[in-house]
Amino acid sequence: MANNHEEDTEWNDILRAKGIIPQKENQITEADIIDMMDEAIAKRNARNYEEKTVDELDELLDENNEEEERMLMEYRQQRLNAIKQELSEDKFGEIQHIYKTDFVREVSEASKDVWVVAYLYKDSLPICKLMSAHLATVAARNKSTKFVKIIGDQCIPNYPDRNLPTLLIYGEGDVKAQLVGASQLGGLNMKPSDIEAYLRRVGAIKKPESQSKASEETKQSSIRSSATAALSDDDEYESDDY
Repeated sequence: MANNHEEDTEWNDILRAKGIIPQKENQITEADIIDMMDEAIAKRNARNYEEKTVDELDELLDENNEEEERMLMEYRQQRLNAIKQELSEDKFGEIQHIYKTDFVREVSEASKDVWVVAYLYKDSLPICKLMSAHLATVAARNKSTKFVKIIGDQCIPNYPDRNLPTLLIYGEGDVKAQLVGASQLGGLNMKPSDIEAYLRRVGAIKKPESQSKASEETKQSSIRSSATAALSDDDEYESDDY
């Protein structure tokens, strides 16, 4: 009687171990099929959930079992967080005029959630007129940062005109930096880009994506150059040994 090499017998196991007959091909079990189906369904559901709005996800919550409801709630929360993030990034864009009684709420308290730039000024000063115009441009470009303005001696009694304009930079509920006067920005020659450069240095506004990318590319280029130089030095050292 001929031996069936496909049978699961002790003799066939010995022959396979010695390489006399080929190894038996792996068979897919029913459990494997169920696992693959579950994975495919999960991936399909994930794609479908990502394409739905918050209202559509709410409707589905009433139609699914406990596990599917958990997944729906997770996707719903992710969508809400994404919407909240988008709104917060374009929340401002203008300079808000405030009074002394507003300062704690609009600056100190507000800075626990966002960066706040408080601008102390006086309309009659030419340097303040220039700063006001440029700061309006900066605020429009950086809508995730809050900009407020308040007349200098209304904010701080007897605050001298020689200290104007003054920028108070708030973050995490406290003063992070302050700029007294405009000499560091170029005085009457300052430009909006000078103000932005200062605010970036103190962390009050974000770097443009293009600038961040260029900075990363410069960093990578520097690393490659250093590595190349190190290899060249090693080659010269080895050459000197012979």
